[in-house]
Amino acid sequence: VQLQASGGGLVQSGGSLRLSCAASGISLDSHAISWFRQVPGKEREGISCVSVSGDITYYAGFMEGRFTISRNKVKNTVDLQMNNLKAEDTAVYYCGLRYGTVCSVARLSYDFWGQGTQVTVSS
Repeated sequence: VQLQASGGGLVQSGGSLRLSCAASGISLDSHAISWFRQVPGKEREGISCVSVSGDITYYAGFMEGRFTISRNKVKNTVDLQMNNLKAEDTAVYYCGLRYGTVCSVARLSYDFWGQGTQVTVSS
């Protein structure tokens, strides 16, 4: 099983990026998938999760509507649309898969992680 996060890059403040989490060896549809992010020296923090049933959770600090998670069942990906990006959004973004069908913000409950994709927002 491998997860691959992609779509990061350098963007100006106020810009947008769309991240994608792809999988090989497993169907993302059968598992809860989350996006997390991490900056050096800080813990990995949860952004959003989509459950198997399609329920979506936005974790604390990400409820203002700038980030939107979605499944693409055709491509077997889970995407994260990020709008109105700010300098403080600069981080490495990771997708995580847990064998459970429901979401969890506990990063230790995730069984697989993508390698991370760097997002840098210039002010």
